[in-house]
Amino acid sequence: MRFFYAQKHVLQTKNDSRCILSYHCTITMTDSTKTSPKPDFFTDLKRELGDVWKAVTNAWTHSGIALRNSMRRMRDTKVDYILMPIDGTLPERASPPRSFVERQLPLPPPPLSMQVINRRLQAVADAENVKGVVFLFQNLHPGLATLQNLRRSFTRLQEHGKEVIVYTPVLDMTTYYAATAADRIIVPPSAQFEALGLRMETTFLKDAMAQIGIEMDVIQISPYKTALNMFGESNITPQQREQLTWLLDDRFDEMTATMANGRSLSQEALQSLIDQAPLFPQEALKAGLIDDIAYEDELVYLLAAEPEQETEEKLAVEEKAASAETTAPPSEEIEAEEDKRPQAKLLPWPEARGLLLEKARQKQRKFVGVISLEGTIMMGASRRPPIEPPVPIPFVGGETAGELTLRQQLRAAEKMDNMAALIFHVDSGGGSALASDIICREIERVSQKKPVVVYMGNAAASGGYYVSAYAKHIMAQTGTITGSIGVISGRVSTKGLLDKLQLHQVSLQRGARAGLYQDSQPMTADERQVFWDNIVQIYSKFKEVVANGRSLPYDELDEICEGRVWTGRQALDLKLVDSTGDFVDAVRQAAKLGKIETDDEYQISVINVRGGNGRYAQPNPFEKALPPDDSTKTILEIVRLLLGENIAALQGQPLTLMPFDIKF
Repeated sequence: MRFFYAQKHVLQTKNDSRCILSYHCTITMTDSTKTSPKPDFFTDLKRELGDVWKAVTNAWTHSGIALRNSMRRMRDTKVDYILMPIDGTLPERASPPRSFVERQLPLPPPPLSMQVINRRLQAVADAENVKGVVFLFQNLHPGLATLQNLRRSFTRLQEHGKEVIVYTPVLDMTTYYAATAADRIIVPPSAQFEALGLRMETTFLKDAMAQIGIEMDVIQISPYKTALNMFGESNITPQQREQLTWLLDDRFDEMTATMANGRSLSQEALQSLIDQAPLFPQEALKAGLIDDIAYEDELVYLLAAEPEQETEEKLAVEEKAASAETTAPPSEEIEAEEDKRPQAKLLPWPEARGLLLEKARQKQRKFVGVISLEGTIMMGASRRPPIEPPVPIPFVGGETAGELTLRQQLRAAEKMDNMAALIFHVDSGGGSALASDIICREIERVSQKKPVVVYMGNAAASGGYYVSAYAKHIMAQTGTITGSIGVISGRVSTKGLLDKLQLHQVSLQRGARAGLYQDSQPMTADERQVFWDNIVQIYSKFKEVVANGRSLPYDELDEICEGRVWTGRQALDLKLVDSTGDFVDAVRQAAKLGKIETDDEYQISVINVRGGNGRYAQPNPFEKALPPDDSTKTILEIVRLLLGENIAALQGQPLTLMPFDIKF
């Protein structure tokens, strides 16, 4: 089995869109294999009755909104700020509903997603009776692309005239990058500015493994395909250093420029402050890095009035206190004056949601469908652990994107007449090449009937890029990690270890290459040639997909392929992606391609296509597709040859690995 997989490297931290997005229920797919009937009287009647029902539904919905708004105005319900805690990794899409068994277990609540955040912020943007939102950052640790999505959500809310405030006890690189999109940053007196910069490190295990008699033979399509360097090299290679350098330089430049712009500082000044960190709150305040210092329980006073009004009221209170005669003790006098200070009305989202004024929009018959590919790409059904593991466990733990599940979802989406366009959300460092090729074929099929927009998350590299290549439009964030178009293979030899332990292994075989994947002996020259021929064939197929899907000259691809990893900003310049933006931008792009109204008075319905009943779903004939050519047949045969029965037995198999999972 060939895998696109993300090797771990640790990286430590030293526009106006006004269209409402409506997220609806999950679609349960069936095993229907019938093609859509040709338009006839009953089909036209069904469509016209659907339009009538939609008009009635719109009228009913608008009446309900008008009634609720009237009641809220009569009660004069106003909210100054809504409190929204933000924590965790912030996955793009909300988790599917938990099963009955999972609901009975003492599991933590599902993680807060960007889908939920955007839905809430749209409601706030529509409400005329709320001033803004106070975001309470708590243990925030998403990827860079997700942080950029959060910043975009803040900007979109500001474009609707709302104030965005961030209260955070932590000012590391992750938190501060997100916070600088806000109008105001408030920290407690004990906080420190600890945005220390970026740092990447990797450990090389070759010499340590040799001490216990284990070695790995590595075959790579180019020196830039460095996923197995930690096992096959004693130190960093020039190509690996070059690649890490351009990734760090691009990321540091983008982050510091963005943060400086958010704080009205020059990039050079911000980088100088980063070099001086850590800084105490008063130093950070003086440098313009933050706006206020206060404890969380003081926010009701701090946000009660505009700064000018606050100063005038404070002077008035001081003059009154100086002229008044009282017999109360000094401590009681101070407490009484504090009680008279104006207080802002701060409500958490669950209490505020029912008080917000709503905005009516016209629903449309057509919708945008969403299918998500998240985790390691594998054969079989998708799997998601009930809780996120504390550390990623390759191939064993974590989420997997199963070819069977995605194939069912894509075939169901292909048959949905009211689906105007499909967003294929990809957040994966890759996985099985066979599974990637099958999913890629389904995307190619769907794109013949409906516009497909690929939205890339934190990573869409190697196999994650393979499945994206045939989309009509590819959108990423500037911080997305993508590319890694290349192949690598490796086989572990334990002969030295067996000798040290005085273990004598005897094997019998029939077939000249029956021991191709055995680990008791180092590779022979003949075996090495077999592996090299295989990865060359697979790499050639990979480039064909990229050339055809992206309309790029095949002969010029090596300069951007050969395993090189790119940021989204670099990929845009290299024409590997078409634009940058967040998921809401992707929805608008899909709606435009699908000819759905995007004006503010219309609502874009966004429906998650999930699930699958495990039954076979026959595809419709793909008339525009040609039969596999000889090279494709060769690749498929290689895939079948290399397909193992146990994920643990990966050695010796060609791998197309994304070598970096960058965190900070």
